[in-house]
Amino acid sequence: MLSIILNHLDELNKHIKNLDDDIDNFMKPEEKKSAKAIQDIPGIGNTNAQAIISVIGTDMKRFPTDSHISSWAGLCPGSNESAHKRKSGKTTKGNSLLRDTLVVCAHYAVKNKNSYFSAQFLRISAHRGKKRAYVAVAHSMLVAIYHILKDGVVFKDLGADYYNQFNKERKINAYLKKLKALGWEASIVAG
Repeated sequence: MLSIILNHLDELNKHIKNLDDDIDNFMKPEEKKSAKAIQDIPGIGNTNAQAIISVIGTDMKRFPTDSHISSWAGLCPGSNESAHKRKSGKTTKGNSLLRDTLVVCAHYAVKNKNSYFSAQFLRISAHRGKKRAYVAVAHSMLVAIYHILKDGVVFKDLGADYYNQFNKERKINAYLKKLKALGWEASIVAG
C-alpha cells in the first residue's frame, strides 16, 4: 500500500515538473526577467512570481500610480464615508487571482522576522486583527512590485526596526509610564 502511494507521489511530481517546464517555455524573456526581479521580495517564490506576472504583465503604463493597481487588484481599503464618518473599510472587489496570490505571499513574508513586512504585520494585527494585517502586507507587496516593474529598481527591505525609528522619545515615555503603572520606578540616566 505504501509503495503505491509513493509511486503516485512520484508520478504527481513528474506532472508538476512538466507543467513548470511548460510555463517556463511559454514565458517571454521580459516576463522571465520581471518574475526574477520580484522574487527579491520576501515571500514571493518562482511559482507565485510567474502567477503575478501572468496577471499584471510587465508594462505598468496602464496603471498611472500604485493606487490604481491596488484598486484594480482589490487590495485598497474602501472609502464608504458619509458626513465625515467612516462606515466601512472593506476592501474593494478586484482581480481575485492576484489578490489571493498576494495574500498567500504575505503569509510567507511575515514569517521572516527580520523584514519590514513582519514589522508591519505585527503593528497592524495588534489593533486591527490578523486578516486585515495580511491584506495590508499584500497591499505593500503589490506597491513594491509596481515600483520594481515600472521604475526598474531593486527591492530594498526597510528592516524590522523601521517603525521604531519614529517618535523615539514618545515611545520611551509611554513605556516608562507603563512600567510606573506596574509599580516599577525607573531611574533615567542622562548620557
